[in-house]
Amino acid sequence: MNKYINKLIVMSAITMTGIMGMTSCTDYLDKAPESDYQENDPYKNFKNFQGFTEELYNCIPVVSNNKDAGHTCFNYGEEEYWEPQELRMQARSVDNGDFWGWTTTYYGYPNNQGAAGSGNRTDKGHLWANSWYAIRKANIGIANLNNLIGATEEERNLIEGQLYFFRAWFHFMLMEWWGGMPYIDEVLPSDVTPTLVRLSWQECAEKCVADFEHAASLLPVDWDATTAGKATLGKNNMRINRIMALAYKGKALLWAGSPLMNWVSGGSKEYNTELCKRAADAFGQALALTESTNRYELADFSEYNDIFLLHNSSGKLNGVKESIFMENIKDYSFRWRWNMVNDFRPQSIESSGIKSYPTANYVNYYGMQNGYPINDMTKADAESGYDPTHPWKNRDPRFYKTIMFDGVKWRNTGGAGGTAELFTGGRESEEANEKKGCFTAYMNSKLCPQLMNTFDGYKENNIMILSLMRLADVYLMYAEATAVGYNSPKGKAATYSLTAEEALNKIRERAGVAPVLEKFLGSTADFLSELRRERAVELSFEGFRFTDLRRWMLLTQYPYTLKTKIEFDRADPNNYNYDAPEENAIKNLREVVLIERKYTDRHYWYPLPKKDVSMYEGFYQNPGW
Repeated sequence: MNKYINKLIVMSAITMTGIMGMTSCTDYLDKAPESDYQENDPYKNFKNFQGFTEELYNCIPVVSNNKDAGHTCFNYGEEEYWEPQELRMQARSVDNGDFWGWTTTYYGYPNNQGAAGSGNRTDKGHLWANSWYAIRKANIGIANLNNLIGATEEERNLIEGQLYFFRAWFHFMLMEWWGGMPYIDEVLPSDVTPTLVRLSWQECAEKCVADFEHAASLLPVDWDATTAGKATLGKNNMRINRIMALAYKGKALLWAGSPLMNWVSGGSKEYNTELCKRAADAFGQALALTESTNRYELADFSEYNDIFLLHNSSGKLNGVKESIFMENIKDYSFRWRWNMVNDFRPQSIESSGIKSYPTANYVNYYGMQNGYPINDMTKADAESGYDPTHPWKNRDPRFYKTIMFDGVKWRNTGGAGGTAELFTGGRESEEANEKKGCFTAYMNSKLCPQLMNTFDGYKENNIMILSLMRLADVYLMYAEATAVGYNSPKGKAATYSLTAEEALNKIRERAGVAPVLEKFLGSTADFLSELRRERAVELSFEGFRFTDLRRWMLLTQYPYTLKTKIEFDRADPNNYNYDAPEENAIKNLREVVLIERKYTDRHYWYPLPKKDVSMYEGFYQNPGW
């Protein structure tokens, strides 16, 4: 798109798989003639062409953080609150309605490390630049498929399938943040200003769907089962496969059918049922294939936290069996270290870091184990059994895996000195730690070890690779698409055996939560309210919430604009049960607003870089920016 991107990608396409280490003209002239780089060398056989294609994997962004950026800022819904005096975090810009912050703030995805205008494609968090580069590279590969003459049919299919998948995937990633784009399906001249206009979201999605479909028709379920894959046996888990292509086809259709994308494409602010029906069928194909092959599986709940983070794993990555598509795994061993673990704990536990904590309003989504939601966390509810004097008792079991509350152990020794004092004025509270305390009264144990501290040594050897799509998410997307597309929680896709209700319950069953209550099964609208809460809980802090709120057109709506904390006192501090903190009584529980985000319709999309939208008339800026 952009001139600097075009120049970069053309230059890199010429050299990426050829001569990478020329140190001088003399060195080049001393080379034997037969070693000269030939134009078709990257494409002439499977090994070379796969080497060419491998760089597309390296263009997958690092969403969470990288070894240089350090701080993990990628959750922009109402789920986290970063210390308000810290202005380097993109989350703070988002809270203030300044979505230009993605081009200026130092910490945050989709532009980790520095301003978007830098054009630094080697920055793995730079989604904008990386995506356009990758799209061009995929198109160069597709244009050169006829030069792949020394390959079997299987090898040719593998190359072609990957190229078409990545062309669609990088377009889709751009569309999530910036809306409908020109769909680039040819190699554009690098010396000519483009004239392709931005398509509507749904028009662009249909082109993604076509490419994902084509990729799925060519790719295997498991590279280890192919002849070509034997050369890298046991190391093929992240390679693009048929299930990935089908699942992303479904996601593109569900997103296209969601209220925001339907509205900006000329429809109403409601779901497009036909697109959702097609999404359900695509997800159904992916799930049926998954279950028949066991290619992916839901992790046992006893290993739930291993999906997200591992300690002392000896190089094993987290979440491999449930994870379908992961962020860039290059340099993963450098990532989850000092800054990251420090950020999630107050100054009394770790003195350094830019502090971030789960908001109380978000923690409220974790309902009761009996399947009931919590309607008001300050009031008792006889139907659900919720009691504000024991607010952490009998909660959804995922609550205890994900959230640290008052009295939870933070170091091995436990007891009064090793459990969190998060009551108002307690040792870990905001009041006792100036600006670095736990200012929401909750801490995150999903993306940071519960026992992370200097004393016990858990600051080292943590591995965390973020899943951009995992199997639980596919079940939930299937449930949403099916309920809307087939107009009932009891409906099911033509391609799969489970109803929408059953697919949602499959995730709850894994967690030990009661099935969806009958009160939420009377209509699709009632079911969707509970499904949205389920997505909030199951996918918490994994980077999905901001997009979900936007596509549902809830980002600007109360109460999703609020971020809150809780304040409370221990009812009997002298007789405290450190072994079962959920059994302890509290008093004076109150919820306090930290910030109310002031959003308008323009905040449903990020603004495009100014220098890019000035290139030509058809590449226009998003409304309001």
